[in-house]
Amino acid sequence: MPEYAILILPSANRVYTETSSRLLCAELTVFGETVLSADVADVGVRTIGGAEYVTFTASSTLTGDDVAALSNLSSAYVLFEVEGELLRPLTLAPRDRFDSDLLTIQKYTGKTNELFTKLLLNLTVLATDRPRALLDGHLHVLDPLCGRGTTLNQAMMYGYDATGLDVDGKDFDAYQQFIKTWLRTKRIKHTADATSLRRNKVRLGRRLDISYAATKEEYKAGDTRTLTYLNCDTLHTDELLRRGSADVVVTDAPYGVQHGSRTQDAGLARSPRDLLAAAVPVWTRVLRTGGALGISWNTHVITRAELAAILAKAGLTVREGGPYEGLAHRVDQAIVRDVLVATK
Repeated sequence: MPEYAILILPSANRVYTETSSRLLCAELTVFGETVLSADVADVGVRTIGGAEYVTFTASSTLTGDDVAALSNLSSAYVLFEVEGELLRPLTLAPRDRFDSDLLTIQKYTGKTNELFTKLLLNLTVLATDRPRALLDGHLHVLDPLCGRGTTLNQAMMYGYDATGLDVDGKDFDAYQQFIKTWLRTKRIKHTADATSLRRNKVRLGRRLDISYAATKEEYKAGDTRTLTYLNCDTLHTDELLRRGSADVVVTDAPYGVQHGSRTQDAGLARSPRDLLAAAVPVWTRVLRTGGALGISWNTHVITRAELAAILAKAGLTVREGGPYEGLAHRVDQAIVRDVLVATK
């Protein structure tokens, strides 16, 4: 059987680099189960010439479509076909519509590693009833706890529509400043409108609506994508978005700081555990049948079994076993991050 080796993309985060090979093994296995024409086996980590590679065998030679799919693996740097003691590079062609600085320019404490964000989005899209949308489809991505927009930016890279919600006004301001500046600097045709966000005459917060296209030709032809950021409590999600309008819900949940709604009488009131119990049913109502939800969280805050029970109670089917059991990893001494993917 043909053998292949993937050189890992270095991460600016040392801790993530140490675990990325194991995460890539799980991600690669899911790719093999969903969008590759060949069956993938013998997935593992091997040192070749002093560098660490993820290696695997395939039931048949990878096709051009297979290589195109693997080009979107979150931590893939170079893909080789193994020929005896030699490595023959295969040309990768990732789906990315924009320069990588869309994901890497923003630097701030608590930023989710962009390679992990890509992995989370990949796994969630592959769990839907349209897994090949990862390669050439058009989806609507919802991040209901979007912070400073790493998931929104990854959705842009793939050419998807994206909607984010977050209650933190400082994150909203920071993202608005970043994305407007980035679009202008890159000379990307777009419109951007910031307005007050109201529901039934009640002011909930603010909103940013952006319409853009990757090329001037696409913009002129009306082939645009939308990016919306709603600065409000995530529990308003199903009031502000149509039911069944999101193809995927992808979010990195709070790791332990208080996060919730602002009221006149109190500040941020809900713990991450309480937030997820209240919010998952709300998010699920916005998710279309056949869509998927992917969530990462700190296992010190809520156990995997507890979160899986919340997802199941909301009517979602959690993906269990195999690669989905090998995604837990340490972020720092206080955070062990895990991933659950569930379908509706």
